[in-house]
Amino acid sequence: VLLDEVRQRYGVQPQYLAAFWAIESNFGRATGGFSVLEALATLAYDPRRADFFRRELLTALRIIDDGHIAPERMSGSWAGAMGQLQFLPSVFDRYGVDGDGDGRIDIWNSLPDVFHSAANFLSESGWRGDQRWGREVVLPADFDYRQSGTGVRKPLSEWRDMGVRTLDGNPIPVVAGMEASVVLPAGASGPAFLGYGNFRATMAYNPSTFYALTVGHLADRFAGGAAIQHMPENEQALSVAEVRELQELLNARGFDSGTPDGRVGRMTRAAIRAYQDNAGLPMDGYASGQLLAALRSSN
Repeated sequence: VLLDEVRQRYGVQPQYLAAFWAIESNFGRATGGFSVLEALATLAYDPRRADFFRRELLTALRIIDDGHIAPERMSGSWAGAMGQLQFLPSVFDRYGVDGDGDGRIDIWNSLPDVFHSAANFLSESGWRGDQRWGREVVLPADFDYRQSGTGVRKPLSEWRDMGVRTLDGNPIPVVAGMEASVVLPAGASGPAFLGYGNFRATMAYNPSTFYALTVGHLADRFAGGAAIQHMPENEQALSVAEVRELQELLNARGFDSGTPDGRVGRMTRAAIRAYQDNAGLPMDGYASGQLLAALRSSN
């Protein structure tokens, strides 16, 4: 009944709210045992992001002053994310909703507040209740992998005309006005997905494509959907140290990945694509173990 009520008000389907809740706090069981005030005060002292966390700390203090939660009960993660939704104070301040009408917004203990706040966040981020998040697809053999990634958005009709198909081999369904990006979480050898507008709405909370794919796929499973069909075999993500080595090797060969930091960002993906283009490989921009081995062997 609660999730139906939330859907009527915000247009967010129950399975997505359940997936969001599950991923953020294991259905409310893992909300973090740190004092949010202590965590934010500590991070505000760190010069790397002092201004950001100082603002979060001041917002947390205002949340307490407004009577939403007692200081000793304001618990969360080591980075100050709070409650069953793991909202930062600024996100709480902007999207929190008093769903049970008791005059307080309690994302630690009140499920109406939790689900109204989550749905309000998604709705304000562009969620469309008449659309799904995306789908797993099959790419044509001659697909240009430079067209993959969230930086490329095309109407569904264009992807269909390029040969993108559903898992059963049919042309993808086309809805007028809908756009999508091809997302390859494990590169050209792994599964391919079309991410729609709701995929991007999820990324407004956490900009990771892996996060958005996890929310979407888990929601599909809650609704009776199938498992991912084209999972890669024996795929292992590179460690931070391995990514840093990969960046150093790319830089040494003239493919600028920026300052090696162990994180695969926009510059690193661009450098990988440039290297792949030079080596005649599919330009998926994916930091794989195979790519690292190739760079090591040519060192």
